[in-house]
Amino acid sequence: PLEPKQKPRTHHAPYKPRQPKGIQDKNLPRTSAHTTQPVKRVNLTLQDWLTVFSYIDEHPGISQDAIVQHFKTIPNGALIFDQSTLSRKLRDRHKLEARTHEYPNALSSKRVHVVTCPAIDHSLFLWIKHMEGKGEQVTGAMLLAKRAKFEEKFNIPEDERLKGDG
Repeated sequence: PLEPKQKPRTHHAPYKPRQPKGIQDKNLPRTSAHTTQPVKRVNLTLQDWLTVFSYIDEHPGISQDAIVQHFKTIPNGALIFDQSTLSRKLRDRHKLEARTHEYPNALSSKRVHVVTCPAIDHSLFLWIKHMEGKGEQVTGAMLLAKRAKFEEKFNIPEDERLKGDG
């Protein structure tokens, strides 16, 4: 017979209620800024990169290493990234700035979201806003079902419909 590798628990830790998060304005774009040093690297939002770009514009001739150090040491809202990431983002700066004009909601995103059918994407966006207005929680399964209904309503050919839960 197999014996358990751990002893059974005789007592449980006391319940700790969740601490409320700081009040955030839901109309502002999200940020990846930290008040303390994060344990691991995090991806910055598009809004964060635009903040970095505006700092670079205000300080012409500053080295990329100095930029990285500046943002790493901001007491309230440190942005953690390395020089190679900054170099890559500067190379794609025009694409990132163009994305903000095309998709205003992209400011809170960390990655590019590929939209195959803008009409369905917009319809899902409006539906989510409607559900949030009613105080309803939207789940992944609900999104999949609604996407399928919108694809049918907009007469999207079967071979162009999205498969899976992406």
